[in-house]
Amino acid sequence: MRLPHICLAVLACATLTSFAQTASAPKVFTGARIITGTARPPIENGVVVVRAGRIEAVGPAADVRIPAGAEQIALAGRTIIPGLINAHGHVGSTLGLKSGPEVNTEENVSRQLALYARYGVTTVASLGDDGPAGFRLRDEQARPTLNRARLFVAGPVLTANTPEEARLRVGEIAALKANFVKIRVDDNLGTTPKMPPEVYRAVIEEAHRRSLPVAVHLYYLEDARDLLRHGADFIAHSIRDREVDADFIALIKSKGVAVCPTLTREVSAYVYESTPAFFQDPFFRGEADPAVLRELENPTRQRALQTNPRAQAYKPALKMAQRNLKKLLDAGVPIAFGTDSGPPGRFQGYFEHMEIDLMAEAGLSPIEIIHSATASAAASLKLPDVGTLESGKWADFVVLNANPLEDIRHLHGIQSVWIAGNRVPGR
Repeated sequence: MRLPHICLAVLACATLTSFAQTASAPKVFTGARIITGTARPPIENGVVVVRAGRIEAVGPAADVRIPAGAEQIALAGRTIIPGLINAHGHVGSTLGLKSGPEVNTEENVSRQLALYARYGVTTVASLGDDGPAGFRLRDEQARPTLNRARLFVAGPVLTANTPEEARLRVGEIAALKANFVKIRVDDNLGTTPKMPPEVYRAVIEEAHRRSLPVAVHLYYLEDARDLLRHGADFIAHSIRDREVDADFIALIKSKGVAVCPTLTREVSAYVYESTPAFFQDPFFRGEADPAVLRELENPTRQRALQTNPRAQAYKPALKMAQRNLKKLLDAGVPIAFGTDSGPPGRFQGYFEHMEIDLMAEAGLSPIEIIHSATASAAASLKLPDVGTLESGKWADFVVLNANPLEDIRHLHGIQSVWIAGNRVPGR
């Protein structure tokens, strides 16, 4: 029997109303310890209320009213932290050990953002090699149904030979509506030409005229000094040639610029000279492609790295980077957590946790590491809606089985990940 049109209309209206009510119904997370990412001490027996993807309230159970009809998620004995922010990654330009624009598809970008999310990385600043797929996914992520990592993009890494060409390239990146301009001022240990000062100064000047921040790949202390004097906004790698001095610390503090350590970038340069111990880590193997691991275990490939002088030079560079990280942090310089993960052999998600371990090895406390990977990274990238668990911000957070303030390696014990209040599939 066919229903009258009016009945069909009523049924459709009821279905839509029911869906809208379900979508807007709040979720309430109860009983957990909450590390908000702010200066506030951890909240014991805390409550987070989420509505339409954003945090409506957060605080002790005694102070937060649970809305009628809310879905309640009991998390007694767990710890909630803000989602981790990778202030320097790369998304979509690698597939296995292959890289190039041909693999930079929407499917690949989406897959990698889902991978980051499963490891608790809920926001990624992709600093270079971003194609149309990344821009499309960036543009549609401000929605309460999101369940993969957020993405912010720089577009192509800017290269130029003259100040005039530099200004033209900045205009092209601005036309793409990129979030950042990325340049490289590095000679790759003396093997390639370095961007000249007059060129990068023109990049910075033109980018600022267009209200775009400039993130800089660098290696040497003197380059960092000159780049800061001329307005660079973000130091996207550690200084690795020598120890930072008091004058440099005073300069970078006066500019309010953050340093992004990317310690795992150094590790990736030499670690495959043999089979790394982390290849046996279940936290790694659960997401790893066996075919990629077999290639990295190839004896010929490993021997080539053992005798490669550039690869071996990054071993002392890592130690210098760790010393400078600790010195800069102790001096009050903002540290923005980042890894340079995404290129071949720099495993997205897992390398973020390796970075955390290396930061701890450098002498940073658990709360200093968590702050760098949440509130500090968000502030450095000027992302106002993420980084802390506060009313009005996106409900992006990680639920842990144990307290990371007692042992930072408890960050490996992920119970679940939530983005815009939606549980990330696979977690």
